[in-house]
Amino acid sequence: IISRVLDFSTPQRIGLAYSAYDGRPRICDTAGVGPSPDPNFQAREWEDEQGGECHVDEWGCVWRRLKGKTLGGEVIQAPLQSWEDLDTYKPPTLDDPARYRRAAEVCEKTNDRYVLGSIAGCCFNAARYLRRLENYLLDCAAEPENIRRLNTMVSDLILRQVDIYADIGAQGVFFCEDWGTQERLLVSPTMWHDLFRPTFERLVQRAHSRGLTVWMHSCGYVRDIIPSLVEIGVDVLQFDQPELHGLDWLSQFSGKVTFWCPIDIQTVLQCGEEGTIKAKAREMVRKLGRGGGGFIAKDYPDNHSIGCDPVWQHWGYEEFLRVGRYAADGTCPAAAE
Repeated sequence: IISRVLDFSTPQRIGLAYSAYDGRPRICDTAGVGPSPDPNFQAREWEDEQGGECHVDEWGCVWRRLKGKTLGGEVIQAPLQSWEDLDTYKPPTLDDPARYRRAAEVCEKTNDRYVLGSIAGCCFNAARYLRRLENYLLDCAAEPENIRRLNTMVSDLILRQVDIYADIGAQGVFFCEDWGTQERLLVSPTMWHDLFRPTFERLVQRAHSRGLTVWMHSCGYVRDIIPSLVEIGVDVLQFDQPELHGLDWLSQFSGKVTFWCPIDIQTVLQCGEEGTIKAKAREMVRKLGRGGGGFIAKDYPDNHSIGCDPVWQHWGYEEFLRVGRYAADGTCPAAAE
């Protein structure tokens, strides 16, 4: 089903990627795999005197979060204190095939779902933390050549991850890069095209040459670069806030890219109204899933953080399942009700 959704070749229904609800399984057409922990990496965790929990990740970044309040936290100490540190920096062993043995077993055993291999980003997701985000963004303006050096180092590592996933039998690669605030990109569109578009081109070209599709998550308002992402050949765009861009505006890319979205996690789900949520599900199928494919519905994995009763997402699932059936002409007639 997912292959035909991506090819716009009129599958029997839209794609679905939902976790269990109230102990009952729901349809999930995808499966994810990733690297196992580095056995040689010595994890360090500690608590500070201000109620914070700290740890060092395998990139060398020191993270801190508020105990019992935040999940990810922030980087409080970066491994690249100066650009001279880049000359001797050693990235993690994400390109070690031994770390993907379990992933290979999943790929071998999974024949009923579309397997996605998790990669470190398209460079920005990892590179921004190696200098701390605020310094990294300043460097984009003040030290563009050093940013290119850092981006290329991370991008090289990611391409080696892509090769490993192709070797073990995954169908696609998936990465997260949050590029937007609620109203604009984190950098100007001109800067994005100068410093970051080349890493996307490298990733997509390598993945496609190895027979893999490319799936990208991004939070925030990224409308300025969506046409470029489609042009480059990103196969799937995962937006948790599709309403931020507008369904009508996104629908212009029908037939060119697939959207993988929950019902909007900021403007629709929280209303808690069954009729409104189901109406939005029908609209999403009509506008994002037209043309014989191009849409995968999903749930948001953290109900607590967005103040969502799980049943609200389940109402959407029920409606997607009911109306997301394709007719021979590539439409979903029930979504027009």
